[in-house]
Order: sequence, then structure tokens, then C-alpha cells
Amino acid sequence: MTHRIKQLVESQITEDGMIETGIKGVSLFRVTQATPCAPAVYEPTVIVILNGKKEAILNGEHYVYDNSQYMCCTVSLPVEAGTPEASPEDPLLGVYISLNTKVMTELSIEIERTAGAIKLPKSSSQPPGMSLANWDNNFSDTLLRLLQLGENTVDAAILGESRLREFYYAVLKGDAGIATRRAFGIGNEIAKSIEYLSLNLSKNVTIDELASLVGMSRAVFHRKFKQATRMSPIQFMKSTRLNKAAMKIAAGMTVNEAAMAVGYVSSSQFSREFKRMYGQSPKQWGQSKGLIENIA
Repeated sequence: MTHRIKQLVESQITEDGMIETGIKGVSLFRVTQATPCAPAVYEPTVIVILNGKKEAILNGEHYVYDNSQYMCCTVSLPVEAGTPEASPEDPLLGVYISLNTKVMTELSIEIERTAGAIKLPKSSSQPPGMSLANWDNNFSDTLLRLLQLGENTVDAAILGESRLREFYYAVLKGDAGIATRRAFGIGNEIAKSIEYLSLNLSKNVTIDELASLVGMSRAVFHRKFKQATRMSPIQFMKSTRLNKAAMKIAAGMTVNEAAMAVGYVSSSQFSREFKRMYGQSPKQWGQSKGLIENIA
């Protein structure tokens, strides 16, 4: 099954880069140049590798995955991502599938409320927002059916939403199902707070404000947030700001423009914090990266 999916994708993308399929939120990517990990921000997504290996680093923890596991990210997270072994002889080939929050929430709640559905464990711990999951037959089958639509624009337009919904359901019932249902279903307070933080990067949001937003005590919120993201809320906001700024600089934006775009009032403070995190000044970092856009 994996071989059939790989052949299908190879026939649809023959040059380096990322291309959209006819289904909203589903893209294919191909990389033939090894690139070290660089700042990126993962949004809720499933990343499937069909050839080669991909690496992501979340607060010092390394995730290396290939065609034996897929990456499932249920919340917005500041990471470093790269393609350590890609080459023309052995290109990185994969599929990037955005998780539609509205549809994922509907499916999660429906699963939880359906009689006989698998019950979530009664645990006070928060599942991580990013995890690797093993393929199963249902996942492979729905992924193949989804990607087959890319060969026909009419089929994609008519059947795309239903096939994507079918794929989401496979993810919710698969190896990453518990973490995914906790992020999108009933009791998804941490995911809501992360979404709120991500939308308010330019503001000085406090832990008390976030805890109050989701109805938790400061201590409980802080603990659950760190379980989900591997970092404190303050660390999360700073890392997300700096990662987004780094991506903007790599894409050609000036240092001052990037600093202001992510909420920094002082360019000197931005430069200090940037150098502390990446070991280079924003200007040095931009020059070293050129205008290469990282495929997250």
C-alpha cells in the first residue's frame, strides 16, 4: 500500500518544492537538498513521509521520522525543521495535510458521544501536541483514496471534502487518536489557549489571563501547558515570535519589519533575544540562510 501511495505522489510532483493538490489543505512536497534544521512553526497538521527522512526539534527534543511513522501535530508549535539526508539520488518525498479545526472538533465530539466509542483514559496528564504515529491499514487506505483524487479535478472538487473527512477519522482512531481527540474534542482547553496565544503574539498575554480563559488555576494550567508543548507559556510565546520572525527574515523581510510584525517594540531587545536563541544576530542569520524557504 505504501509503495502504491509513493508511486502516485512521484507521478504528481517531479520538481523540488511544495505543490497544492486539488483538495484544500493537502499538499505534496519534494526536496533533493540536505538542509539543517531551521526555525518553523507547525500548525495543526499531519506530515507523511514516503521516501527519505525528516527531522523536527521541539524545545531540544528530536523527532526523526520516515515512511514507518507519520507526524501528527495537533496545536500550533514553534519548532526547528529540516531535511538532514535529502539528496538527488534519494529525495525527500511526502504529503502535508492541514487539520481543519472545525471538522476535527465535530468528528472528535461525535466519536466521544457515540455509544460504544473508545473512552479516553481518565488521566490528569496532557498528551503532547506533537507525536509520531505508526501507520495502520485504515490510515493507508484513506490516504490512498484521498490522494487518488488529485489525478482528476472534477473528482477532487466533488469528493475532496468527504475523502478528507474520512482521512481525519482514520487519524482520530489511529495511533495518535487519543492525543488528537484530547486536542480537538471535549476538554480541549490547552489547544484553545495555544490558539489564543498564537493569534495574540503581538500582545503581552499573561498566564493568569490564559488560565482564566480556560477555567483553570494558574498552577494546573502551567503544568498542562508544559505537558502539551514541552515549554512554559512564556517560552512558547517567545519561541513562536522568534521563529516566525526568522522565517520572515529568511523570506526577505528586513530585521526591523520582522521584529515589528511579531510584536517587538524594541529592535535591540529583539536582536538580543534572537542571538540568544539562534547564536547569531538576525542580520547574520538572514545572510547565512539567503532567501531559501524552509519546507516545514
